[in-house]
Amino acid sequence: MPFNVLYEMECRLFKKINRHFERKLWNAYFRTITNIGGAVLEILLVLFLLIFAHGQLRLTALACAVSLTISHIVVQVFKLCFPRKRPYLILDGTNHPINPLQDHSFPSGHTTAIFSVIIPLILFHPTLSLILLPIGFSVAVSRIFLGLHYPSDVLAGMLLGSVTGYVCFLKIVIPF
Repeated sequence: MPFNVLYEMECRLFKKINRHFERKLWNAYFRTITNIGGAVLEILLVLFLLIFAHGQLRLTALACAVSLTISHIVVQVFKLCFPRKRPYLILDGTNHPINPLQDHSFPSGHTTAIFSVIIPLILFHPTLSLILLPIGFSVAVSRIFLGLHYPSDVLAGMLLGSVTGYVCFLKIVIPF
């Protein structure tokens, strides 16, 4: 499939999600949930677990910390290598918050961060997936809803965060 066809499909999906920006309830939800994928909350969560957890959970928290760190570095490298402009800068009629992000959009750092932390926690205790996966997917969709990322940006973030979280869990938690 030619690149232009994929891009057009992606833009249509982006617009279908972003067009609901004016709905107050959705806007409040996505503006709130998106912050869970932000650096400050992710770091605070991991630090909390590192300080107060014991045993396997503490090792899992260490896996989360390493995963978050590695994935953040990879995101910054990708943003330099793939200088993709954010959709609100390119697509006419895109809804977005006041003072939107100015850096490159690929991959989504918020989505990468949330998945890099939730995957080790889910591997540690699979029933957490009932709570953590909807939160992770909500963060991912919020990035599109807010006009800051294309669907492929968040898919790349989900993949990067998930793989990093999985590998860190296997390398840090499983040996013990």
